This record gives sequence, structure tokens and C-alpha cells, in this order.
Amino acid sequence: MKFTSICLALILWGICSQVLGQNRPNIVIIISDDHAYQTISAYGSAYAKTPHIDRIATEGALFNHAYVNNSICGPARATLLTGKYSHKNGFKDNETSEFDFNQDLFVKQLQQVGYQTAWVGKIHLGEKLQGFNYYDILVGQGTYFNPDFISKQGRKHTEGYVSDIVTEKSINWLDTLDSSKPFCLVIGHKATHRTWMPDPKDFGAYDAMNFTIPSTFYDNYQSRQAAALQEMSIDKDMKMAYDLKMFNSLEDMINDGNFKRMNQEQKDRYIAYYRPIYEQLKNSKLTGKQLAEWKYKRYMIDYLNTAQSMDRNIGKVLDYLDQKSLSQNTIVIYLSDQGFYMGEHGWFDKRWMYEESFRTPMLMRYPPLIKPATKIDAKLVNADIAPTLLELASIKKPSDMQGKSFVHVLKNTKEEHRKDLYYHYFENGEHAVSPHFGVRDDRYKLIRYYKRVESWELFDLQKDPNELQNVYNDPSYQRIVARMKQKLMEQIRQFDDKEAETIYKVDID
Repeated sequence: MKFTSICLALILWGICSQVLGQNRPNIVIIISDDHAYQTISAYGSAYAKTPHIDRIATEGALFNHAYVNNSICGPARATLLTGKYSHKNGFKDNETSEFDFNQDLFVKQLQQVGYQTAWVGKIHLGEKLQGFNYYDILVGQGTYFNPDFISKQGRKHTEGYVSDIVTEKSINWLDTLDSSKPFCLVIGHKATHRTWMPDPKDFGAYDAMNFTIPSTFYDNYQSRQAAALQEMSIDKDMKMAYDLKMFNSLEDMINDGNFKRMNQEQKDRYIAYYRPIYEQLKNSKLTGKQLAEWKYKRYMIDYLNTAQSMDRNIGKVLDYLDQKSLSQNTIVIYLSDQGFYMGEHGWFDKRWMYEESFRTPMLMRYPPLIKPATKIDAKLVNADIAPTLLELASIKKPSDMQGKSFVHVLKNTKEEHRKDLYYHYFENGEHAVSPHFGVRDDRYKLIRYYKRVESWELFDLQKDPNELQNVYNDPSYQRIVARMKQKLMEQIRQFDDKEAETIYKVDID
């Protein structure tokens, strides 16, 4: 009798678990690399055509104030997985950090309740993954053409264009799944990372576009000491050959590392497209501002062409979910690992707490909860994604997870989520950007630079949305400075950032 009762209990537990598993939402996270919100048509871009990303906004929600806690690719992915800020998850920069997969991850929590989990594409957090039933990841940053992937079976060379390959591998994995169990798939695109190498089928898509130089393109960085020392200028630091494919000779082009990976057909198409552009440039003999603006236009063309291939592949994933009748019960999130500069302040790249790199595009579709064409103005950070997904999967948030769920905002878009946003950029190398931390509220932003530069900045975002005028030393703003410094210390202590607290205490002692 006792044995029969145990058997019955196990059968009932199995049935309940299966029913609960079927009711839990599937999850697809598509994370791109360096994709600027300014280049997404759903965000009002005057140039870009991103119909498939836009579709997520049309059928779901667009977040107008999504931010990152550390604007650089590896740390952004570490925060996505852990729901913790960089100083807590241990991956603070791409130069010296090593990600500890032994720590708790939201995908491990999902696995415990029966989720099938996978990461395909770029992760940039090492090669010994945990928390995933399946992974097939790019080696390091990956390459645009004929990349190498690492899976549990080892390293394998794959022919083709990276956005196509990542999508094909993702869909192939979805085809293997047990339909009685929910799944979580993270698709990590390499696009739109430097050096912006488009799929040849997208050549010419933006060649005739009349790009307007950003109003801050010739920023002189007056009152901003750290900005004046950077090395990410389109004019001075963007390389003609490496970045823009303007090689002095065909031999130099073919011997470049990116081109060595190409097969002959791929090389031929690149040569046929870029060499006439180079010859035209050489004959024009541009200098000064004319050359700087020519570089800006070529940068925009290559970048948008690269994004077009990624957008097309995002469409393939959305179509697959429709075809398999999965759309209704699948959360789809699209975001970039951070923002990016598209000529603002004369720059490319990211890293700064200035809005263009601090803010990230983010769109989300989940029909049972999110109405079509929803606009969300609440402020949130990438650390908030993990606890949100756990709540939607009916899983309690781990106690050490620093992000907080924004499910309440999805239910009522008028609700506030975060009053203040905390940021800390740690890397002390690439592009000569000084490490810094700071706080942003609805109107003001306070930034503290250290190591390369020792300085403070305060911006009145209502009067100065382009962040051109540092008013930290302006006598009329001293009450605001004091208030923002108090907010900054509150954020530092809330998130237990010991390094920032030590620096701050030296300032006030």
C-alpha cells in the first residue's frame, strides 16, 4: 500500500511538473554587439531600416530608458547572466577579468525547473560554459566570415557569414527540443562590432543616403578633461584600412587578417565593391573636414549594411516562432550589450556614461502580458532582465541578485521602476577612456573620473541633452552637486561597490 502511494505521488508530481513546464514561458534573448539605438528605425532613426527589430516593438514594447551598468561587451553579458553589477559578478573589463561560471546564473535557475537552455554565437566570457544544456559559441570576438565555433564537441570551422550561421545554428537547436518542456535560448550576434564587415548581398543599400553630420561632430570637449584625452575620434583614430577597407594596395587588402579568412568568392565581392571606392577617394585628394566627413559617411554605410544582415536574421527567428506556433508563449527580448557612438562628439565606440553609450536599445514581446505598440518610459538597467525573466517563469529571485524585476512595469506602464541609475566603467586601456562611475536621475548626471584623469562632471540634461557643458564648478549648481553626490553615495552603498566607495571617501575627507 505504501509503495502504491509513493508511485501515485510520483506520477502526480510528474504530471504537475509537465503541466507547469508547459505553462512557463519560453524565452528568446537576442543580444547584438554595439548596436546603437540611434540606428534603429523603431527609435526614430532617419536613416536605418530595421523592419524585423521594429516588428518586436510593433507587436510588443519599446523601452525608451534602458541602460547598462558598464558600457562594454563582456561585462554586459556577465550582467545579463547574473543579474549583478560588474564589481559583484567579477567580470569588470575585457582586458583582465575572467568570468566565473560557478556563480549562480539565471539560466541555472531555469534549468532547475526543467528549462532546456542554450547560448549560440558571441558570448565573450570564456569557453567553459555552465548553465546551458547546449552551446555553440564564437571563439573570442568571432569573425564575420567563416568563423570558428566551440561546442561541447570541440572547435569547428564554419563556412559562411556570421549572422546567417548564428541564426541557422539557433534554429537547428530549437528543432531538437522536447516540446513538453520550456526553453531559453540566447542568440549572441557579432554584428555590429568593429570592423563592420557587411554581408556582400547588402553592399549598396545605403550608398546613396545623404547622411547629416551630427550637431556635436566637431565637439571641442571644452570643460570635459576626460573627453578631450580619448582616442576614439572618427577623424583621427578611425583607421582607413582596418576600419574602412581603404587599403593602399590590393595586396595589403588580401593580406589583412579579416580578408585571410575569406574564401575566394567572398574576397572577389569585397574587392569589386571597395576598390573602386578607394580609387575615387585617392583621386579626390580630400583633406581636413572633407576627409573627416567622408570617413563618417563610409562608417555609417558599413555599419548600417552590417546591421541589415543581422536584422534580416532576426526576422528569420521571429518567423520560425510563428511557423511553430510558439509566438504566443515565448518572451522575445532584443537588446544590444550597450549603446554606441555614430559620430556624436566626433566618435565611434562606447564606454562613456554619456547617453549614447550608457543607453541601450531594448524591445520586448510577450503577448499574454504586453500590448502591441507599447512604449515604456520607466528607467531600468540590464541587471534587471534576469530577475524579470525569473519572475515570469515563477521562480524566486536569488538573494544575491542585484537587479530587480520590472514585471510590474509591463503590467502598468505608468509605474516607476528606478529613480536613479548607477554606472561604473572599470577598463583602463582601450581608447584612452578614463575609468569612471556616476549616477543619473531624471534631470542630472554626475560623473567621477579616476586613474587617467581625476575630475568631476555634472550635466543638466534638461538644458543640455547633448552633454556639452560641464556645470560641476558653476556656483549656481552647487546645491545640485551636493544633492547628486548624496545620491551617488546611496547608489554606491546600495550596490556595495567598495572601489567606488574608497575613491569617494577620499574626495570628501
